[in-house]
Amino acid sequence: MSNVSRTGNTEEINTATSQVEFGSSVESKAQIKDATAAGADLSAEPLSIYRLEPIAGPGDPRWANAPGHGVVVVAARTSGDARIVAASRELDYMEIDSAPAEDVTTANASSFRDDKLYTVIEIAHGRTDVKRGVLDGQISVDTIRPTQRD
Repeated sequence: MSNVSRTGNTEEINTATSQVEFGSSVESKAQIKDATAAGADLSAEPLSIYRLEPIAGPGDPRWANAPGHGVVVVAARTSGDARIVAASRELDYMEIDSAPAEDVTTANASSFRDDKLYTVIEIAHGRTDVKRGVLDGQISVDTIRPTQRD
């Protein structure tokens, strides 16, 4: 069964392709730039400073799936990139002896990626004196329990 749907002119041939071009988003352009730079100095790249703050109450059941880390400040390209930067500091399944439930990485399960748990607030814009990464805050690495105990 196909997931292709027909909209608009039903006489046209449906090729199941989109007019969207690959690499047109801000994040894609930045990733392409990073890949082509291959070790080049990106310190002059304008970044914004974002504060990620927990907004869900302590009794919210979402915290059971993705523990919180408190307030974290990061330098990133966009608010979405700020979530990715913060999530990248968490321990990943790829780094320990543990089996993932739904994916080969835990990056998508991070509490930072959940807009019901964390909000992102821009506190500075267009800074070239910082490097992309976490600037302030503690990100715990005990979010994953290994399958074998030492």
